[in-house]
Amino acid sequence: MHRQLPGQIRKAVIEDVVPMKNLVNSYAKKEMMLPRSVGELYENIRNFHVYEEDGEVVGCCALQVVWEDLAEILSFAVKPERTGIGIGSMLLEASMEEGRNIGVKRAFTLTYVPNFFENWGFSMVEKSSLPHKVWLGCIKCPKFPDCDEVALLRYL
Repeated sequence: MHRQLPGQIRKAVIEDVVPMKNLVNSYAKKEMMLPRSVGELYENIRNFHVYEEDGEVVGCCALQVVWEDLAEILSFAVKPERTGIGIGSMLLEASMEEGRNIGVKRAFTLTYVPNFFENWGFSMVEKSSLPHKVWLGCIKCPKFPDCDEVALLRYL
């Protein structure tokens, strides 16, 4: 399905936390995603897949279960110089497969790049249609309550 890339997708390990924080927070500084602290990443390490290339984490993606049948794709980032070659697709595919394996029926994301997710079968939904529990993370966002991200949902 994907052309051969020099790296690999794998579950994140403790040693990946600092590189993941640096990657996610580089986008957060541009207000393109929420920042993540080292503590949050350690607490949620099991939610993450990373793409590793030559010993370096160049991409990450988390799947966080928020309800009995619903999970969120979040902290989804690929180094800018490595975008557009399939790394993000591989990360998203790994996260969705894990969701299916544990019984998640639907996944959603809040994003500024809806086209990428639409290519993967996600459809735009009203943010208000998502459970209130979803909004706990939004309180940390500098754009709250004037969020301009797009909500997308997909059945797995």
